[in-house]
Amino acid sequence: MSRFLSSLIPAAFVLIWASGFAAARYVAPYAEPLAFVAVRLALVALVLAGLALVLRARWPRSAAGWGDGMVAGVLMQGIYVAGVFWSVHRGLPSGIAALVGSLQPLLTAAVSQPLLGERVTPRRWAGIGLGFLGAGLVLGPKLGAVDGAGIPPDALAVSLAAMLAMTAGTLWQKRRGAGADLVANACLQFVGGTAFAIPLALVAGETHLTLSLPLGLGMAWSVLVNSVGGILLLLALIRRGAVAGVASLLFLVPPVSAVIAYLMFGETLTPVQIAGMAVAAAGVGLASGPQTGARR
Repeated sequence: MSRFLSSLIPAAFVLIWASGFAAARYVAPYAEPLAFVAVRLALVALVLAGLALVLRARWPRSAAGWGDGMVAGVLMQGIYVAGVFWSVHRGLPSGIAALVGSLQPLLTAAVSQPLLGERVTPRRWAGIGLGFLGAGLVLGPKLGAVDGAGIPPDALAVSLAAMLAMTAGTLWQKRRGAGADLVANACLQFVGGTAFAIPLALVAGETHLTLSLPLGLGMAWSVLVNSVGGILLLLALIRRGAVAGVASLLFLVPPVSAVIAYLMFGETLTPVQIAGMAVAAAGVGLASGPQTGARR
C-alpha cells in the first residue's frame, strides 16, 4: 500500500464509523433493532467468507485461534452493534450514542498499560483530554435539546455497556489476534457476532423487519460499508499502532456524526459545535502522533 493511501485509512475509518450512528436512526422506523443487527451480521459473515475464499485467506491452525476471533466478534460486533442500535431505537439521540462511544479511549488508555505493556505518555493523556473536551463541545447543545423526559436511562445504560464491550474487544484483538490473517479474522469476528445476535433477537422477541427501499438501502450500507469496510479498516489500524492511539480516533466520530446528522436529518450546528470539532481534531492529532517511550 502506498504511503498516500495508508494515510487515508484513519480518515476513512472515522467517516465510516460515524455513519453507523446515522444508519441506526435511519432504519429505526423499518426494523426492530436486534432483528436488523442479526441479519446484518450474518450477511457480513457470508460476504467476508466469500472474500476469504477468493483471497485464499490464511485461517487459524488451532481451535484457540478460531475461538479468539469469535470472542472478539461477540464483543466488537454482537454486543457493541446490538447495543448501539437498541439504544438509538429506544430514544437515545445518535449524537449522544456517538459521544458515549468516544469515551472508549479513556478506558482503553487506562488499561492498555497493565494488560499490553503500552505506556500511555503525558502527551497522549493530554490529547485524550483535549479530544474529550472537543467532543463535549460538539454534543453539549444536543444534551440540552433532549425533550423533557431527558435521556432514557435504560438506553444510556445499554450504550455504556456497548462501549465497554467495544473496549474489551479492541484489547482482546490486539493481544490475541494481532498476527492473524486480516480477512479470515474479520470473518470469524462476524461469525461470533452472529452467533450472539441471533439468539439474543429470538429471546428478546425482536424479529420484525418491514421490507422497504429504506430498509434495503440501510442494510446495504450497514453491511458493505459500515461492517465490511469499517472492520477491515479498524483491524488494519489496530495492527499498525498502539491501541490507545487507535482508540483516540474515535474522538472524531461525534463531530463527524453531527455533520452527517445535519446533512441527513437537518440537525443544525452551532458555532460552539464547530469550534468543538476543531478542538477534537487537535486532540486526536496530539494523541495519535509519535509517542516518545510509548513501549516499556
